[in-house]
This record gives sequence, structure tokens and C-alpha cells, in this order.
Amino acid sequence: MRQVQCEGCGESTPDYDIVSYGTTGQGYRDLCSRCFNAEVAKHTGHENFASIRFEPIGTVDRAGEKHEFHFQTRLLGNIVALDAFELRDGSPAGYRFQVVGQPSDDVFVLLGRLIEKMRRALSTQHLTDGEYGLQIADRTVHGRIEWDDSAAERTPLVVVDGREISWEDFGRMLMTFEGWQFKLDISDPSEEL
Repeated sequence: MRQVQCEGCGESTPDYDIVSYGTTGQGYRDLCSRCFNAEVAKHTGHENFASIRFEPIGTVDRAGEKHEFHFQTRLLGNIVALDAFELRDGSPAGYRFQVVGQPSDDVFVLLGRLIEKMRRALSTQHLTDGEYGLQIADRTVHGRIEWDDSAAERTPLVVVDGREISWEDFGRMLMTFEGWQFKLDISDPSEEL
């Protein structure tokens, strides 16, 4: 895991927890999420905002596979975002979840909402391994759109059930439903699917 020194507090911080904060005219500083939140709180009048770091938790999915989730809290002006994510090779990958609230909200209540959202998602399975390889388990798939950095062009990568699936492989799975209709509904990461 790559570490970066926060230019606010001087702590060595995982690079996924660093925000480049500033303006073009005044320059940018690499801040850990706690220092970033303090800066945003100072500039938005939310000086009482408590930036709490949560310890990672482990939970299991429907198939019995264990997942460890890390948390990040960010004050973004008049909203607060609480994210949960897995790490692979020191970077966020796999399952990711988010809830948003107001800066005055109790972050422990937001954490409870986030954990319930995680449990609901982990209790469903959208993919199955069949005799023809990975397939869509039912007619509904929930996932996340990412960028496939292994592709030569700007090609999407989808993450379903915490698994990264190339656009080509996802298209192959869709061919099971050739001739059928579909509805593509894109939602903000904080929205419930």
C-alpha cells in the first residue's frame, strides 16, 4: 500500500485517503481526509463537524465469502459522504458503498445506515458460475461502472457482486438474453438500488 505524507498533519497516510485540496491560484496540498474535513469545515461554517475514523470491519456475502471494508468520511460543503470499500493491492476495488447526510447528522447513525445497505447488497447474488462460465443469475443485475485500465480504449469495466467484469465478458453474459428488452437505470452511488 502506497503511503503519502499529509501536508496538514504530517501523518503517513494510505494514498486512497489523500485529497488534493486547493485552488489553481493558491496551489494544492495533499491532505488526509481528517485534515481535508477540517479545511472544508472552516470554510463552510461547520466547525463542529467531527471527523471520525472508523476501523475496518469484516462481513460475509451470500456465498459465505468474507469481505473487509474500510471507511472514509468526507465533508463536502453542505453534505457529508460516508464510503465503505474493499481494498485490493492497496487500492479501493470490489464492493463499494456510500451514504450521504447533513453535516449535523450523527456519523454513527450514518454508519448504521451504511452497514445495513452493505448487508442488503451482500445478501443478494446477481452472478452465477454455470456450465457456460459466469452468467447473470436472474434477469436483474446491480453493479457499478468503472474504467478498464487494461483496455486500449476508454472501455467500461463493470463491478457486480464485488467482481470486476470486462465489458466484453459482460456483453457475452447479456447474449443469453438476445432478443429481449432491457432497461438501463443509472443511479448515484449513494442511492439505494
